[in-house]
Amino acid sequence: MSRYIGLMSGTSMDGIDAVLVEFQEGQPVMVASHTHEYEPHLLEQLHRLCSTGEDEVNRLGHVDRQVGRAFAQAVLGVLKKSGLSPRDIRAIGSHGQTVRHQPEGLNGFSLQLGDPNTMAVETGIDVVADFRRKDIALGGQGAPLVPAFHQSLFSDHQPRIIVNIGGIANITWLPGDDGPVLGFDTGPGNTLMDAWARQNIQQPFDRDGALAARGQLQPELLKRLMSHPYFAQPAPKSTGRELFNQAWLNYQLEPFMNLAPEDIQATLLAFTVETMAAEIRALSPDCGLYLCGGGAFNGQLVRQLAQALPRHRIQTTDALGVPPQWVEGMAFAWLAMRHIEGLPGNLPSATGASRPAILGCLTPK
Repeated sequence: MSRYIGLMSGTSMDGIDAVLVEFQEGQPVMVASHTHEYEPHLLEQLHRLCSTGEDEVNRLGHVDRQVGRAFAQAVLGVLKKSGLSPRDIRAIGSHGQTVRHQPEGLNGFSLQLGDPNTMAVETGIDVVADFRRKDIALGGQGAPLVPAFHQSLFSDHQPRIIVNIGGIANITWLPGDDGPVLGFDTGPGNTLMDAWARQNIQQPFDRDGALAARGQLQPELLKRLMSHPYFAQPAPKSTGRELFNQAWLNYQLEPFMNLAPEDIQATLLAFTVETMAAEIRALSPDCGLYLCGGGAFNGQLVRQLAQALPRHRIQTTDALGVPPQWVEGMAFAWLAMRHIEGLPGNLPSATGASRPAILGCLTPK
């Protein structure tokens, strides 16, 4: 038996999820979970670093240390809840906070902040971090990384699709036979809806899709959003704030600024639903669908997804024994375990890497 802590903060930047996982005969069991929110000033700095600006290198260096401390606080929080101590934990698996993801081309890269040295010193636990760059060096996208974990935990003899709706949405196709497991980003999940909510109702997100539910879908705006070339690209593919951000959204909205805020939010929700549903239909006409991530709690989004996919059986990953808000945190505990055990962590059929590889770098305490 071994214990690991997985740390995850996604594109939405709505908090650092820490999940303490116990591996029993290789199978992960969640022991405790905790979410640590970013301080407002640090969150503002992270948002600024997601786009080009002045004095970036100095700002990045300072924020890297601050994020490392915030991640360490998340670890200490989950340890307190569990009643365990640092000596009970084999290692931390830290995704870090992505501020740039540009994996294409000879010198493609993905950059996550959260200094593992700071984490190791402040927690007294070994840290495995920097999971994406080995996959990119092997010609892959470095994302999504969770399909390998989904395959390990959720595979069955029946075909299934795992849908993670974070800031960016991604799906994992588990064929239920000897066919290849596939995984890729479908496009925006919550990120554009969250940005519109912050701008118009001064809330970090549209709780339960309430604003969207009051609005009316605007077909011409949806058509404009759907015309982005990302949706015509074949998998493997991944995306992030580099493509789908506030500036891009504002440009798309220029001909539609007379629309009511709720109509724009309703259309952004439909945009997320349709980009996911189109890829799901292409994979399977009628398989089981299991939702995780923050979007699984958006009732309006889930209802519209069910309408778009009437032949699919939609549930959350609770039905598979894992609460939907903690799947990704568990995945990074699993990836840390794979690194320590000298086992591959990527899935080339999902990322496009030339071969499986041990992911991450170990920083001793």
